Amino acid sequence: MYSFDTRVRYSETDDKEKLTLLAILNYFQDCTTFQSEDLGIGLDQLKKWGCFWVLNYWQIDVYRYPRLCERIRVGTYPYACKGFIGSRNFTLDDEKGERLAAANSIWTYLSIEKGTPVHIPAEIIGAYSIDGQIEMEYEPRKIRIDGAIAGREEEPFDVKQYHLDANHHVNNGQYVKMAMDYLPWDFSVDRMRAEYRNAAYLGDRICPVVYESRDYTAVSLNRENGVPYTVVEFKCLN
Repeated sequence: MYSFDTRVRYSETDDKEKLTLLAILNYFQDCTTFQSEDLGIGLDQLKKWGCFWVLNYWQIDVYRYPRLCERIRVGTYPYACKGFIGSRNFTLDDEKGERLAAANSIWTYLSIEKGTPVHIPAEIIGAYSIDGQIEMEYEPRKIRIDGAIAGREEEPFDVKQYHLDANHHVNNGQYVKMAMDYLPWDFSVDRMRAEYRNAAYLGDRICPVVYESRDYTAVSLNRENGVPYTVVEFKCLN
């Protein structure tokens, strides 16, 4: 396990002074980056090897959104590295150890030059401490939108420079942020899943299609030909 302690900042909260879902996602993403950098297998080392990690799937369950200035601990648990696939859990706890959120994620190790999967080297597998999976309700990796719900096409938009990360494609958190723009204002997200299918780059056009029912909203962020870049699903479980 790897973890760091922090406090909920005003810039990370919503109109109810609670940590946002996007901020939780960013904390988890930062946590895995911190771990890799501290182990000497961060971005610079990956570039030397000519490889990078791409996120395929998120599932984030939120049990309670912490409030402004609350002290929290962010943790990550790599639990599998096999072939070219790496899997890891994340946790968010309060200062008393109460579990606030938990996540599952699946990553692919890719060649920068070819954009194809390559086997994870022994140096990476040996550096991480592989732990067991944490206790949470695991949903399937593939997101299948309820066929009984009619999709609603929204106005297309273009990928901007601020959507990109160091790999020069749209960051995984940005897709979730895009999808959240279509949530009903009073929708409380208890579970978010995102399946990343194709990378979007600067200037690409994204065509959102929204599917929603009372406790469910899914957003398919598509190419102009209807093929999804990413599908993001939000559920209210309570």
